[in-house]
Amino acid sequence: MNTEGSNPHVLIFPAPGQGHVNSMLKLAQVLYLSGLTNITFLNYQSIHEKLVLCSDIQSRFLSKYPGFRFRTIPDCMPMNSRSKDSAGWLRMLLEKMELNSKPAFMKMLSEIHPTVDFIIGDMLMSYVHDVSLEIGIPSIQFHTISACSSWVFYSIPDIVAAQERPIKGEEDMDRLITAVPGMEAILRCRDLPKKFCQVTDTTNQNLYLCTNIMKEAKSLILNTFEELEGPILSQIRTKYPNTYTIGPVNELLKSKLKSLNSQESCTSSNSVWQVNRSCIQWLDEQPEKSVLYVSFGSVTLVTKDQIMELWYGLANSKRRFLWVMRPDSLIDEDGNVVENVPIEFEEGPKERGYVVSWAPQEDVLAHKAIGGFWTHSGWNSTIESIVAGVPMICWPYYGDQQVNSRFFGEVWKLGLDMKDCCDREIVEKMINDLMVDRKEEFAEAAARMADLARISVEEYGSSSSNLDSLIDHIRFMSVKDR
Repeated sequence: MNTEGSNPHVLIFPAPGQGHVNSMLKLAQVLYLSGLTNITFLNYQSIHEKLVLCSDIQSRFLSKYPGFRFRTIPDCMPMNSRSKDSAGWLRMLLEKMELNSKPAFMKMLSEIHPTVDFIIGDMLMSYVHDVSLEIGIPSIQFHTISACSSWVFYSIPDIVAAQERPIKGEEDMDRLITAVPGMEAILRCRDLPKKFCQVTDTTNQNLYLCTNIMKEAKSLILNTFEELEGPILSQIRTKYPNTYTIGPVNELLKSKLKSLNSQESCTSSNSVWQVNRSCIQWLDEQPEKSVLYVSFGSVTLVTKDQIMELWYGLANSKRRFLWVMRPDSLIDEDGNVVENVPIEFEEGPKERGYVVSWAPQEDVLAHKAIGGFWTHSGWNSTIESIVAGVPMICWPYYGDQQVNSRFFGEVWKLGLDMKDCCDREIVEKMINDLMVDRKEEFAEAAARMADLARISVEEYGSSSSNLDSLIDHIRFMSVKDR
């Protein structure tokens, strides 16, 4: 069947979160620039409103890309509700999406014109794939997490069956988990997804997230590249032969724009937070590779006790820093958001630091003044740091971040894993290890991996070739099922 030149109507639907929306918007842009110019990007209403307010998506997509359109469906629950029980909140979100969003999604698909031929749905929203099966539209899962994290989630039933859970306590945390193929000598109990799997109750409902995360998928798209996660991708392909690695998506987009001689910026914001670009001017005034960038993402919540340990560790290291302090990130012991930041954040930065509420992260990481990144190990942040060749200190919060930090430090040797630690002396030591004592070691390793990332998205590179195969798959399945 000849599908060359066919232009199916592709619908792309991310989960309601900064990292999910950002990477899937970049995917949408890459597909459009590759010839699939009939795309609908679907968002929850409040997420779309934030995007319109905080980014340039209207002018960037609607004025430049004919055939690209945005649509929304109603929120399934208040998106601004926060809780220190992040796993519980996420479980509630998934349940509400299944209950409230599934009928709204089916209704939207029946009304949309032209008819949708193919769906790319976020891995967290299994109902999207259930609906696609019910009404006969081919679909594929997009994973906004790493391949190694996806494989751990997939393997949770095997971990349980092997009786490697529950974890008995702190003395058990360094015990190896041997039931995940390819990770027998790598993965420890403390590297399992926190708040989902690091629990003592084997019937804990949070396992719902783990055992259903790849539900009903026939094919996968992953924002990674073969040179980074090849061994684990080989394991995944024993279950999902049609696995397309097209990452780093941000670097692939840059390569596409370059090949088309486009003047469009490849780091345009897809942010649902208002970006403060004043930090770039401050970075311009700093020495090369002297600044530690500190950002714990769009979800992480920290207590005042934690933030003070992190702060004094950083202050005592005497390194320059750029710190992203979200207005809603600080909570009290009851989980309530604290409005006022500690006085140290008002006074301390005047000497050698800068604090903003949200930063243009890709521009920051690419800046010559940045020498390291202290991060929550979310996958977007991790892959963007790899592209920029910036070594990291990993302080994971929950979910896939635990696995990411283990691989970043132990397997890829690109930085330091600081999980389960919030002590100022250890913080100080790790910062100085990254920025001074082992600076050249980490910088050289990060530069090598950045080169591999760049090569992967060039013509005939692994990710570029996989993108071509993905587009062929979308066209074939769209024609086949119509």
